[in-house]
Parts: sequence; C-alpha cells; structure tokens
Amino acid sequence: MRVSADTPPEGTVRDWLDHRARLQGDRAAYLFFDGHDALNWRDLRDQARKIAGHLTASGIAKGESVAIMLPNGRDVITSLFGALYGGFRATIINLVAGDEAIGYALAHCEARFAIAGPEQQEQFAKVKSGRLSIIDLQKTVPLHEGAILHDLIPQDQALLMYTSGTTGRPKGVVHTHASLLAGGWTTALAHALSEQDRGLCVLPIYHINGLCVTVMGALVSSGSLAIAPKFSAGQFWDQCSEAKITWYSVVPTIISHLLHGDTDPTAETRDRIRFGRSASSALAPDVQTAFETRFGMPIVETMGLTETAAQILSNPLPPGTRKIGSPGRAFGNEVCILSPELTTMPPNQQGEIAVRGPNVMVEYLKNPKATTETFAQDGWLRTGDLGHVDEDGYFFITGRLKELIIKGGENIAPREIDEALYSHADVIEAAAFARPCKIYGERVEAAVRVRDGSALTAKVLSKICIKKLGKFKSPDRVHFLDELPKGPSGKIQRLKLAEMLS
Repeated sequence: MRVSADTPPEGTVRDWLDHRARLQGDRAAYLFFDGHDALNWRDLRDQARKIAGHLTASGIAKGESVAIMLPNGRDVITSLFGALYGGFRATIINLVAGDEAIGYALAHCEARFAIAGPEQQEQFAKVKSGRLSIIDLQKTVPLHEGAILHDLIPQDQALLMYTSGTTGRPKGVVHTHASLLAGGWTTALAHALSEQDRGLCVLPIYHINGLCVTVMGALVSSGSLAIAPKFSAGQFWDQCSEAKITWYSVVPTIISHLLHGDTDPTAETRDRIRFGRSASSALAPDVQTAFETRFGMPIVETMGLTETAAQILSNPLPPGTRKIGSPGRAFGNEVCILSPELTTMPPNQQGEIAVRGPNVMVEYLKNPKATTETFAQDGWLRTGDLGHVDEDGYFFITGRLKELIIKGGENIAPREIDEALYSHADVIEAAAFARPCKIYGERVEAAVRVRDGSALTAKVLSKICIKKLGKFKSPDRVHFLDELPKGPSGKIQRLKLAEMLS
C-alpha cells in the first residue's frame, strides 16, 4: 500500500494499520507530552485489535456508533483506532461543547457504549441517556482471542463528528473509511509528507483538523505525530524542539498568540521545521507576514471542513507560489465557484465555494433534508463560503454566507474588517459581526482582544478601519473583550459574539 499523487488510498483504516505494523512496526507512530509512552505502529495495531475485540464481544453491530469522550493523549488514539479497526462508527464527542450539545450528540448517535476517561465520567453521568454504558480504559480491557471482527470495505461508515451547531442543532457528519483516509491523503499530498516527517498536534482530536490532518496524515504518510494535551504558547516551541518536529498544524488565533508571545524557537528548531500550517479560518495577511518575519519559517494557509475530512485547499510549499490572503488551490479534490443558480462560474466572479472528491462526507446522520440542501448537482458539496478563484486556480474567501453583513443592501465581508483591525500590532484577536439597525437593516460592530498593557482605544481602531475601508464599512462600535468565543479548533464564532453583546 502506498501514497499516490493520482489516486486516493485504497482499503480501510484496518488495512492501513496492519500495513504499517507489518512493514514499519518498530517505527514511532504517536508520541505524547503527558508522560505516557510513545506508540510504535505494531503497539498501536495490537492495542487497536484488543479494543476492537472487546467491542465486538460486547455485541456492538458493524457501523454502530461508539462514543469517544477523551482529551488529547494516548487513550484517545488507541480508542479511535480500536473503534475503526473493529468496524464501528467512531463518534468523537466535543468535550467543550456544553452539556446540552454533548447530551444531544450522545442521544442522536444512538451509541450504547462510550469510552470515557476518569475526568470525563462526571460530565458523562450528567448527560448520558439511560441505555448508555461506559468503558473505562484505565481498567484492564479483557483480551477476546476468539472474537471474530466484522468484515470491512472502504465504503463502510467510520467516523461521526458533530458540527459546532452555531446556528441550531449540531449536525452529525458521517465519513467512510475511504473518505477518512482521503482526508489524510489530501494533507500528505499537499505538504509532501513522508516517513521522515513528524508533525505536532496541539488542536483537539475531537475537531476534524486535529483528527484528519494530523492523525490520519501520519497514518497515510507513514510519518509520526507528537500530540500535546492542548495548545500552550509558553510550551509550543519547547515541544517542537523536544519532539524534533518538522511541521505543525494550527489555527490563526494560535499564530497570533505565538506572535505576541515572549518565546522563540531555537535556531536548530527553526531550521528543522519545514512549514507551519494554518487552517479553520482566514489568516490575516499582516499577521502571516509578521509571523514569518519574526520566526523565519513559512506558514502555509489552507482551508478545510468537517464535511470534507478537513483539507480541500492549500498553498504549495516553498518554493512554489504562496499567495498571501488565499487558502490556496485544490489538492486531491475538485473545487469550484457556484452561482446562485448552482452552476459553475468562471474566474474572478464571486459565488459560493463548492467541492467534490474522495474526501467528501456521505451524509448528515438522520437529516436527509440538510444533506439534500448541502449537495448541488453533479456531486458538488456546498461549503457556505463566499469567494472567487483567480486564473491560476487560487481561491480567495470573502466570508461565510450566514455571517455576511448586509448594510443598506450592500454586502460587507467581515473578513476585510478583521484584517484592518489585525493591522494594529496590539490586536491579538478580532472579529466583525452584524447587529440589527433601524436605518440600514444591519450595522457593523467588532470585538477585539489586545495584548496585556496595551493603551489601544476604539477611536484609534476606528480611524484605521476608516482609512483602509471607508466609513460605510467601518465598525460603528468596537468592543474590548478578555476573550472572544471560539469553537473547539480555536476558530472565533462571530454569531455568538452578536448574542453575547446584544
């Protein structure tokens, strides 16, 4: 089994894990900063097979959900691969989604068993339905030598992950073994990952970026991955040094926090790291330029969705052309711009970004209406993002359809306001959003977080915005907050800002 630039991976996650264990069994696969021993490919396969046997012996049907409520660490890796190896639908629960959303996901997925750690069991007890039983990996998982595992094919369901649900009930995104592996493949393809590479995962594995880009990226590329319990600005560069990292995947808020931090990588670490990867939301050009100037390493901006097992677009690695302000071009899938009539559009015309390819989801679980509405003709999946593509195939994102600010009948993209605010060196986090207005229908407001000790005022930021954007697009009010609301990946949630500040 090998990675091809022309075709996505064949087989199932079980096939690939067996393949890694057979040919590279002693090679490091996943390393941890929480004191647990590293897993090589053979150890991981053996642990996954043991968990799979236990789940099978428990009477769980092929394709049935197994809920996983675990933070980043060794247990979540063995549980994830155990569920996938056994032919079950690994249902990764967002631990910071809140009791209501967690309870909804556990009930909606109809899981009968949940794997939860000691720290999650109290939360589990508050939200579980009556028929849901817990599996504690801290206790010995019995070895079921006689358990016959379910037969698997690439089209079998493998993953269920719930969206953040900022505009209603979370939707359950269903992926197969084929699309899950394709999610790791698009990453490996775009970033030329090899067995010599070691990534750093600081994003939660209950988010699609952490799971597909880093965890599946390592499986498909035969590289390795160091997993931190969570992001720490003070420990990030030390972790890169300790684990001999060659690349990392983060989000714009993390890039901004590192830029405003007091620590720098050593010269050896800086020389070893091939690139940093930014995803999940737009990276402000001023922030990217300042980061690359200070730390001396390229940031590759990308774009992905839960519905596409993460990555759909990426800028090429140096010396290829990186276009600042663009998440890049398609790797491993097709991406286009759709008109309001859902027909494909030529370059330099704004419309909705759509994608099709081997990494696209099967459906939203038990939600045929949302599934039908998300897919356009010819298999294009609508992303809900507005933008355009240039003559070179690079896409540029204006913003989310549902986050667009419509002031006096004119569409205003929040991103351009964000970028104006980020141009001030003291701004760590920024987000523009719409508020109801009797005169214009909607008006522009924004929220920022600034560095400690900053004397920055709303008046100064307003002047910057007016100079860059004109008065009509500039925020009528700028709120200063200690923290902006974020999803599990660190992406700022504009719609929650509007609710918070109403």
